Amino acid sequence: MNSLRISEAASLGLHTMALLAAYPTQTLSTKDIATTLRVSEAHLAKILQRLGRAGLVSSQRGPKGGFSLALPGDQITLLDVYQAVEGALEPPGCLLGTPACNGNCILGGLLHKMGQEVRDYFSRNKLSDFSDSFQLEARHA
Repeated sequence: MNSLRISEAASLGLHTMALLAAYPTQTLSTKDIATTLRVSEAHLAKILQRLGRAGLVSSQRGPKGGFSLALPGDQITLLDVYQAVEGALEPPGCLLGTPACNGNCILGGLLHKMGQEVRDYFSRNKLSDFSDSFQLEARHA
C-alpha cells in the first residue's frame, strides 16, 4: 500500500535536482536529464522553469548549454525543491474538505503526524545526501 502521494511534478523536481547534485561540475541538457530519468522532455522543461524561477538551478544557453545547481547541494533541502515546484507544504486538512465528523476525526491525528513527518524529512535531507543515487545514461552528442 502506498499511502503517501507526491505529485508527478514534485517527484520529477526532486529527482532532477538529485541528478544535478550528482554531477555538480557539469551542465546537463534537458535531453540528458530526461533520458536518465526516463521522462518527457516537455514536462521536464516546465519543471526546470519553476526550479529556475526559485533560484535553485542555473541555465546556460547554446549547444553546450543545459542546467546545473545554482547553489551547492548541501545548501538545498528537499523541502526547498518541493516548495519550488508545488508551493508551500501545508499541514493536511480534512480528507473531505469540509469536516463532517463534528471534530472527532476518524483518522485522529494521523494526517497531521504524517504531514509533520514528511515536512521533517524534507527539511532534514539535502540534495548532497543523494548525490550517489544516479548515474547518467549515455550522453548525446
